[in-house]
Amino acid sequence: MSEVVKILDTTLRDGEQSPGASMNTEEKIQIAKQLEKLRVDIIEAGFAAASPGDFEAINRIAAVIENSTVCSLARAVEKDIEAAGRAIEPAKSKRIHTFIATSPIHMKYKLRMEPDEVLKRAVEAVGYAREFTDDVQFSCEDAGRSDMGFLKEIIAAAVEAGATTINIPDTVGYRFPHEMGEMIAELVKFIGDRATIAVHCHNDLGLATANSLYSVLNGARQVECTINGLGERAGNAALEEVVMAIRTRKDLFEGITTNINTKEIYTASRLVATITGIEPQPNKAIVGKNAFAHESGIHQDGVLKHKDTYEIMRAEDIGLETNLIVLGKHSGRHAFKSRIKALGFDLSDEEINKAFEKFKILADRKKEITDDDLRIIITSEITSIPETFRLKKLQINDCSEGVPSAAVTIEYDGKEITDAGIGDGTIDAIFKTIDRISGYSGSLHDYEVKAVSKGKDALAKVVVKVVFEEDKPAVIGHGLSIDTMMASAKAYIGALNSYISMKDILTKKSREEGEDI
Repeated sequence: MSEVVKILDTTLRDGEQSPGASMNTEEKIQIAKQLEKLRVDIIEAGFAAASPGDFEAINRIAAVIENSTVCSLARAVEKDIEAAGRAIEPAKSKRIHTFIATSPIHMKYKLRMEPDEVLKRAVEAVGYAREFTDDVQFSCEDAGRSDMGFLKEIIAAAVEAGATTINIPDTVGYRFPHEMGEMIAELVKFIGDRATIAVHCHNDLGLATANSLYSVLNGARQVECTINGLGERAGNAALEEVVMAIRTRKDLFEGITTNINTKEIYTASRLVATITGIEPQPNKAIVGKNAFAHESGIHQDGVLKHKDTYEIMRAEDIGLETNLIVLGKHSGRHAFKSRIKALGFDLSDEEINKAFEKFKILADRKKEITDDDLRIIITSEITSIPETFRLKKLQINDCSEGVPSAAVTIEYDGKEITDAGIGDGTIDAIFKTIDRISGYSGSLHDYEVKAVSKGKDALAKVVVKVVFEEDKPAVIGHGLSIDTMMASAKAYIGALNSYISMKDILTKKSREEGEDI
């Protein structure tokens, strides 16, 4: 009988904490659905107490996920745990993940608590979480720099209080693989079969995947990770690396497996990259665009003669197909539907119809539609939010000498509003004009434009990060068009619509709680 290592994916929680990776609720739901297809055991859907938006996203994910456990993070604080419990309430399988720091430096300078106070808080938190679910995970934040004696004491107390999973985070990526392995081996021996030992490794020294794998070799039976290795600072252990290492090196991980459907890895990677705007570096293991590319003549010759000469896994193993159907303006609905299904999307008839309309519009302007074009068309459709403002027309005037200007027509509340403005450049003129029409004033914090595919008719993808309210986080907007200026305008309006949507959620929640806005 093989032993299963559970995979807890925290892309929607720790991954979203990666700078610039904020997602709206619809985007989070689509990622959660893909994680379920990937057969992730536990989806950490967010931090319910962090904001009304986080609470709503977790709550809606809990209502739609059928097979994976839905989890919310909570500090060892009663109000956090209550929020987590209410957020995951609709889930068929639910977990609360509560934590408190256990390292001397964190207890002294962050918590300003004595170890006995920390232990008491941990026990109370686990006990309270048990009122909402029997599946409670307890984490010792910064366990990598914690005293082993205190770790054992607090772990034993948490298990006694009802924790079923004990998570050992290397929160600042401090440990080396052999150190991580030794620590896990000692804790597994100490706790026995009373609870599952899990690990959560950060990548500050580039060792997150190695530390996770050494932990598994020494008895950890749950790994926390993210798609593409997203996460705070240098990121987390990458799900695709951990899973494929276990799968590929069966000689080392004998009798150990995961429940992951590896053929959904590439689809998950592309979906997360498209939504967050954060692309894996080209040489990223498993999912980077060069991961299965061979340029050296010697390598090419070897692979053509026998793939195993230079490939230790197949591109097909992660769902990356090599034989593709090329779609164009003469392609019909059936071919379109077949292709998007092959790419891993499961769309309703209404979503298919809307995406097909966008496909036909693009196909009239492009000779060939690539898989990346399709992914981005479909992702933009299925993660769309209510469009308070909709771009109808754009006209720009740019010149080497003179003042750049833009005329913009926006639909709002069933009416078209047109205005024009000038700026320091064409983009600035477009954004300022949108601000004047909408009545909102945004501060652009980041602007990025990428070609989705190759060629002069490549689809342009623009990602903007805009702050509409002081002391509030930046909102991400995406825009797609063959014309970069049009894509820029769509991205800015997308960010504005996202901001309004999140503000509406906050307003609704405040009214429900009887608060003044």
